[in-house]
Amino acid sequence: MQFGIFTIGDVTPDPTTGRTPTEHERIMATVEIAKKAEEVGLDVFATGQHHNPPFVAPANPPILLASIAAQTERIQLSTATTLITTTDPVRIAEDYAYLQHLTGGRVDLTMGRGNTGPVYPWFGQDIRQGIPLAVEHYHLLHRLWREDVVDWQGRFRTALQGFTATPRPLDGVAPFVWHGSIRSPEIPEQAAYYGDGFFHNNIFWPAEHTQRMVEFYRTRYEHYGHGSADQAIVGLGGQVFMRRRSQDAVREFRPYFDNAPVYGHGPSLEDFTAQTPLTVGTPEQVVEKTLGFRDYAGDYQRQLFLIDHAGLPLKTVLEQIDLLGEEVVPVLRKEFAALKPAHVPEAPTHASLVARHRAGQDPVPGGTDDSPAGRARAARSPEEARR
Repeated sequence: MQFGIFTIGDVTPDPTTGRTPTEHERIMATVEIAKKAEEVGLDVFATGQHHNPPFVAPANPPILLASIAAQTERIQLSTATTLITTTDPVRIAEDYAYLQHLTGGRVDLTMGRGNTGPVYPWFGQDIRQGIPLAVEHYHLLHRLWREDVVDWQGRFRTALQGFTATPRPLDGVAPFVWHGSIRSPEIPEQAAYYGDGFFHNNIFWPAEHTQRMVEFYRTRYEHYGHGSADQAIVGLGGQVFMRRRSQDAVREFRPYFDNAPVYGHGPSLEDFTAQTPLTVGTPEQVVEKTLGFRDYAGDYQRQLFLIDHAGLPLKTVLEQIDLLGEEVVPVLRKEFAALKPAHVPEAPTHASLVARHRAGQDPVPGGTDDSPAGRARAARSPEEARR
């Protein structure tokens, strides 16, 4: 199981000092956070994609991830998310294949629609077409990474004739893709159709909602013949703030919670921690609550924590990463490993994807049927296949 952190790159005032970091400070702090994550033994660092203040999460995540790759050796680099709706799939295909080469394969992506409505018209799209955009753009991206020459005609971009995306993916294997959604069933359906992963960023949602979304994805994954429901590839989010004593954690984090744009002026800290994955307390409490995710999500492959938000200063964030690496993740690794059945796969890596590809075991979109009808179905998008 993979453990890591993700950032949304918010530039938020520190309510205890009134100071807002500059964009430069926040960008450079993000690099330090990623390096610290590798130092303490975490597996994954992921960055969001934004095009508007108050965020400095990169509009083009490969720029940040390439910089981090040059300063690290092992950590897997990912996105949280890549905006599949408003980013040209040709650009995604070429940028991330290039990054794949630079990192030696330690890169994957989470596709999502994002949470900023105005981004659609900024890039010439209609938010009312968000789901069809996500479906069509990913169908093209999937082909661009797997076919050397692509002819394409769709609804949302200009046609392609005899087009080759360059560079080609490293070792002939595309980066692994997670499809991220918090509420739209069409996205786990898409993930299941292709045999890809599903990442439910559950940071604002109760367990019952997460369970419904994950179970739907698992059911559809099995329906398409990619494996049993419990073999589907699932990732979850979560957010934590820790101190050695729980009362110290609550006291220190409360002003950040009460004033942060994403938390403040809504439910109390106590209500929010009771109803969502947010854990404010000791490392032991974080371990206990995170282990509980398995009760409603099943055995899953990736757990990412949000810790650098709400205006927390860099020093505090680095302390949180130390606690994750020293006291939380080692226990979670042991406990989750002891619970996981042998037939449930580990999180995909470049090495495992290459081995699968060379063995001829790549997932077939829409199912494993090799009949003419099955091959025709595989050439269609999930939206087309449902018609």
